[in-house]
Amino acid sequence: MKGGFTQLVAASYTAMSRRRPFERQARPTQEVQEIDEPRLRRLLDEVKAGQLTTEAAVSELRAMPFNDLGFAKVDHHRALRTGFPEVVFGQGKTPAQVATLATELLKGGDTLLVTRTSAEAFEAVAAEVLDATYDETARTIVVDRRPEHDQIEGIVVASGGTSDAPVAREAVVTAELMGCRVTQLLDVGVAGLHRLLDSLDVLQGARVVVAVAGMEGALPSVVGGLVEAPVIAVPTSVGYGASFGGMTALLAMLNSCAPGVSVVNIDNGFGAGYLAAMIARSA
Repeated sequence: MKGGFTQLVAASYTAMSRRRPFERQARPTQEVQEIDEPRLRRLLDEVKAGQLTTEAAVSELRAMPFNDLGFAKVDHHRALRTGFPEVVFGQGKTPAQVATLATELLKGGDTLLVTRTSAEAFEAVAAEVLDATYDETARTIVVDRRPEHDQIEGIVVASGGTSDAPVAREAVVTAELMGCRVTQLLDVGVAGLHRLLDSLDVLQGARVVVAVAGMEGALPSVVGGLVEAPVIAVPTSVGYGASFGGMTALLAMLNSCAPGVSVVNIDNGFGAGYLAAMIARSA
């Protein structure tokens, strides 16, 4: 099977390399489908059983790397490489662009995540994708067409204050779509440490903790000193002037004396939720 796969991919790339360097190609008329490992295995099994010709398989594999929409190149190969489809970063994109990307990704896939998006973009997506949902707090658009499946336990998302909720919620939505069950602890910042300690059993039972905080960014260090699980620190841009849009929290988290604390970028709830899901799925 390994040799067959190698030959198919080699044939696909050879066929594409024969195109003239600057010749504009017509967009494929066949439906482009998300390439994930189960579908790729079915494709190879059909070739092996003689149910599909090599030429037909190469035709499907040709769309594997990406589909060029002109303003964006949609990566239909992402789920095969990383285990999760391409995610759309909505900020800076028009509602029409977000809707086009959403429909393209869903042509063969069963999940969609758009982050940092707007209600206007959701309206454009919902006109084409009837089962799309919008989380106003997280500013995310989600589609999940998978059948019922078991969720992986063990992720806790703790946020310092109510103002940190959008970033924390983005982490929750991301991890849940990646197949994890998330426990969220809201408003447990260090200004009222007893609120955090009231959920100590939940924290100590986690496989991974996402700690979201602005201001001085002390929450991840405190959590890191209480749990044996890895802690993903998320600085937020919440705070007064000397917080410098989250730089104070970022630098505090990078200088944490608690072991086992890693840090993502300012306001990057998506990155934290994604990483937390990867850790939980591999545990």
